[in-house]
Amino acid sequence: MQIPAKGLPKSEILQMLESFKQNDLAWRSGRVLAYTYDPGAEVDDVAKAAYLMYLTENALDPTSFPSVVKLESDVVRMVIDLLRGDKNVVGSFTSGGTESILLAVKAARDWARVHKPHIKQPEFVVPRTAHAAFHKAAAYFGLTINVAPVNASSYLADVDAMRARITDNTILLVGSAPGYAHGAIDPIEDIAALAQEKGLLCHVDGCVGGIHLSLMRRMGYALPAFDFTVPGVTSISADMHKYGYSPKGASIVMYRNKELRRHQLFACAASTTYALINPTILSTKSGGPMAGAWAVLHYLGEEGYARVVRGVMDTTARMIDGISQIDGLRVLGKPDMCMFSIASGEFNIFQLADEMKLRGWYLQPQFSIEGLPANLHITVTQNSATVVDEFLAALRDAVAAVKKDPNPIDANEIRTNIDALLAQPGEAPLKELAAMLGIDGTRLPERMALLNTVLDAIPDDLAEEVLTDFLNDLYA
Repeated sequence: MQIPAKGLPKSEILQMLESFKQNDLAWRSGRVLAYTYDPGAEVDDVAKAAYLMYLTENALDPTSFPSVVKLESDVVRMVIDLLRGDKNVVGSFTSGGTESILLAVKAARDWARVHKPHIKQPEFVVPRTAHAAFHKAAAYFGLTINVAPVNASSYLADVDAMRARITDNTILLVGSAPGYAHGAIDPIEDIAALAQEKGLLCHVDGCVGGIHLSLMRRMGYALPAFDFTVPGVTSISADMHKYGYSPKGASIVMYRNKELRRHQLFACAASTTYALINPTILSTKSGGPMAGAWAVLHYLGEEGYARVVRGVMDTTARMIDGISQIDGLRVLGKPDMCMFSIASGEFNIFQLADEMKLRGWYLQPQFSIEGLPANLHITVTQNSATVVDEFLAALRDAVAAVKKDPNPIDANEIRTNIDALLAQPGEAPLKELAAMLGIDGTRLPERMALLNTVLDAIPDDLAEEVLTDFLNDLYA
C-alpha cells in the first residue's frame, strides 16, 4: 500500500473509515459483554468534545501546557479521594491498566535496588488470577514472577500459598480488586498484612474495579476492604476508561507517598537533545484522554455515577439469577461487582460462545488452568440493562443448541490426541497442530470452539508461541 498520489476529500476519507467498521463488534448494542464500557450518548458527547479540545496538547513538557498539568492533577486527586488516600498519596495518569501495572512493578524493582540492594534477581508473588499484565511486567523488567494457586471454589487468592512462594528475593505482593476473570475481590487485608510482616511492597490491581467498587462502598454496599485505608497497601492502579466511563487511554497509578513514586520516574540530561523527564512510560502524551476523564468526572458527578452503578448492579443480579435457572450452566465463585464468568460441566463452553455469536452476542472465552475450568467472561455495563431478557433467551436457546449438537467437540479427546501428537519428535507435530488449529496467519475461523479447545489443551508456553506467531503475521 502506498500514500495516495493526490489527497482525498474529507467526505470520502470519513466514508472509507466508516466502511472499515462494518466487521467490528456492535458494542453500543449491549450485546458485546467484554472490552467496552458504554457511558451513554450524553456522556459520550461531553467526553468527545473535551477530548478534541486537547487532542494536540502534549503532556511531554509540563511548562508548555500548564492546563494539561491541571487536568492530570485534578483527575488523579479525585481518583485518590475515591480510593480513600490521604494527602500524602500521589499518582500519575497513564495510558491504561497495563501501563499502570508496568509502572507499579518498575517502581517496586527500583525501590528494592535502594532498600534491598542485596537482591540481584528480584521476584514478586501474584495469585493465579492476577492479570496477564503482571507477567508482561516481569518479562519487560527482568523480574521473576512467582504464581500462587487460588482457592478452587471462591477463586480468591490463597494467602498461605502466597506466603509459601515468598523467598529472600521477593520485593512485592499483588492482589486484585477484583480479579478480572471472576469479579471477586482478593483478601487484600491479609495480603497487605503479609507484605508488612515480610517488609515487602503490596500492589492492588484495581484497574477494572477501582472506580466502580469505590462508588459501591460509598453507596453502602458491603465489600471487603481494598483501598488505601488498608495498612500495608503501597500502590493501587485504577482505570478511568473502564467503569469510570472516560475515553480510552485513561488510567491512574497511585502510591502511598512521593518517595515511592520517585522510583517510577525517569530523567535524562545526558543527551544533546532537551533534558527529558517522564513521569510515566510515554514521552509524548496527548491531553485528550486527560480532558475526557476530567470532563466525565465533572459531568456525571457522584450522583450520576451512583445512578449508573445502581443500575448496573441491578442488571448484574438479574443476569446471574437468570443464568442460575439454566440447566448446565453455573456462575463461578461469588462476584463482588458487575463482572463474572460462567462455566459448564456438561458441554464444551467454547461451543456456547460460538452459538451466542451466531445469535449476535459476544462473550469472552477464558482458558482453564490448574484445575480452574474454562469459562466465558461477562462484563455488564449500563447498556446491558435494556437487553437482559433478550440475552437470557438467547443463552437458553444457545445452550439447547449445544446440547443437541450431534458432533460435539470433546475436550478430553482433544487433550488425549494432542498429548500423543506432542510426544512425537521433530517439527512435524507442530505443523499438524497448526493444521488442527485452522488458522493461516491472516484470519481466524468463523467458529472458534475448536481453536479455543486446542489452545486450552496445549501447554501454556506453546499456546503463547502460536498466538505470538499469529499476531506477528496479522499486522503489516
